[in-house]
Amino acid sequence: MQIAVLLYENFTLLDAAGPYQTLSPLPGAETVFVAERPGAVVDDHRGLGVVATAALIEVTRPDIVVVPGGPAPDLENAAVLDWLRAVDATTTWTVSVCTGALLLGAAGLLRGRRATTHWLSLDRLRAFGAEPVEERVVFDGKYVTGAGVSAGIDLGLTLAGRIGGDAHAQAVQLMTEYDPRPPYDAGSPHKAPTDLVERLRARAAAR
Repeated sequence: MQIAVLLYENFTLLDAAGPYQTLSPLPGAETVFVAERPGAVVDDHRGLGVVATAALIEVTRPDIVVVPGGPAPDLENAAVLDWLRAVDATTTWTVSVCTGALLLGAAGLLRGRRATTHWLSLDRLRAFGAEPVEERVVFDGKYVTGAGVSAGIDLGLTLAGRIGGDAHAQAVQLMTEYDPRPPYDAGSPHKAPTDLVERLRARAAAR
């Protein structure tokens, strides 16, 4: 089973790392990081490069494709969009985290489907014919979308349970000691202080 994790300039590291860490232990899994060209791809903080070991044209039939998000994914990158459409024809699961859902939408893969993404971008899904859903992980057929950034861990564990069974997913959760106890209760716009939510909305609108 091949898992292809898409990389592109300014991707968000945890969007890719969460599913990678939780899905890679699946029995028989081979995980490959893929980009337009092999080599280091720099994350959105411009401080870390992840090595893509294969070019898009070299990965043609992955069983699972994982699309991370970023602050401003290029929704007009023909090479990436064409690749997503091509591999989606044979994937068992097509997965996105955060604004990676916008790339799936731009490729025409979410039309008529329920999907989620980062809370600041949720309404943008409508432009691609998707139905925005305020949930952490959303399944619609073989399409699995996760909310913002850290939701990729929950998505990966949930999908690992669907594929490998509950006991396998629980073992992965235990080995990663994923037992979140955040120091603040501000992890969603419904819980965070109103002034903080509005400030971040205004900053996003000004980009």
